Amino acid sequence: MLRAHCQVNELCEVLGINRSSYYAYKARKRKPDVKRVILRVKVTEWFNDSRGSAGSQTLREQMNDAGFTSGRFKVRSLMREAGLKSGQPGPSPYKKYGQARVDIPNLLDRQFDVPEPNKVWCSDISYVWAGDRWHYLAVVMDLCTRRVVGSAISDKPNAQLVMD
Repeated sequence: MLRAHCQVNELCEVLGINRSSYYAYKARKRKPDVKRVILRVKVTEWFNDSRGSAGSQTLREQMNDAGFTSGRFKVRSLMREAGLKSGQPGPSPYKKYGQARVDIPNLLDRQFDVPEPNKVWCSDISYVWAGDRWHYLAVVMDLCTRRVVGSAISDKPNAQLVMD
């Protein structure tokens, strides 16, 4: 940048460094650090295997287990160079309601001991992280026998899941 305005000799003299030091530094910057590139590739592989959730400490442990001795700050800088940021999968988009529906009567009234089968069924919908996204599981259970009467799984928590 300054070479466009001044000669290298003058700049080195002003900065108080040898001209050979400048050229040695310039030559050093051109060569890639092969070991560092290999470590960055390994860190990227392990990071992708964890689906983006592994941080610098987890990756450091994996590196040390694989025979690459390294500290977490070095792993952190390798992650920064590769543009990797760890994070956990986001929350389920399933709606959570904090208040009970007053327009729906509570017919069961916490009477869970039912004397006959197929008189009272209860159900619930839950979400499970599988693969790379959330899946929704609906289960219907007979309260007398405590056995599952039916179940369904879907990508969306909609009315079709409940009907299935």
